[in-house]
Amino acid sequence: MEIVILEKIYGDRSGFEKLNRKLKSLIGDLEISWKVGITQRQWAKISLEGEDKEVSANLIREEFGEIPYKLSAIEEGRIYKGRFVDLGKIGYGVYVDIGIFSPVPKDALIPLYYLKSTFGEKPVRRMIREFGWIDYLPVEVEIKKVEFGTREIEVEFTRRQLTKINKWLNDGHDKIFIAGTVSENVEKALIETGHSRDVIRLEELGLMETLLVLKKGTQAPGIIKEIGPYLKPAVFGAIKFPSDYL
Repeated sequence: MEIVILEKIYGDRSGFEKLNRKLKSLIGDLEISWKVGITQRQWAKISLEGEDKEVSANLIREEFGEIPYKLSAIEEGRIYKGRFVDLGKIGYGVYVDIGIFSPVPKDALIPLYYLKSTFGEKPVRRMIREFGWIDYLPVEVEIKKVEFGTREIEVEFTRRQLTKINKWLNDGHDKIFIAGTVSENVEKALIETGHSRDVIRLEELGLMETLLVLKKGTQAPGIIKEIGPYLKPAVFGAIKFPSDYL
């Protein structure tokens, strides 16, 4: 039995070890053996064998969620979790990978008109830069339109996701998004460089995605420059405020 969960493993691949630890804690006492792999698009895939595979599968789905797999399973009005993909490559919106493989891999589009009506009249690439968006960043979206003939999916951020984004953009704290390594490695890098004291909150957004909220007055570019060499090949995004922001 195989389950593809709503986590991706990529970058320095430290997510394999972390996911195995989480699975040991979740299903380690059951009559089950498992193997973690990844799909072509980096979604984490768990293969299960043993007496308790049905029970284990249900526990895993409950804990991590499961991708929808097929376009035919997508319903308008429903909420899905996905990851930004190919950011900045197009000017008419941003794409989100919500885990559709059949009949062909297909990403969902957050269209430009929606982004402009939500965040104001600015080009997509400027939004990406100013909002700190990076590939693999987890986002929650609602399906607005599915065209099965042309295999097009249009989505918008959920209210909960928008609340989160607006808070990030308006609280006056510089922020750093890090994708491609586990949060434990981010913590180590902060300790090694003596910058733990500059962080007021570390938040795990996903298995290999971390958000750092910095103290007011601490600027994201300086912290990225310091911790970056410790976190290859992680990718960074930042929300920056002027130093005199009140």
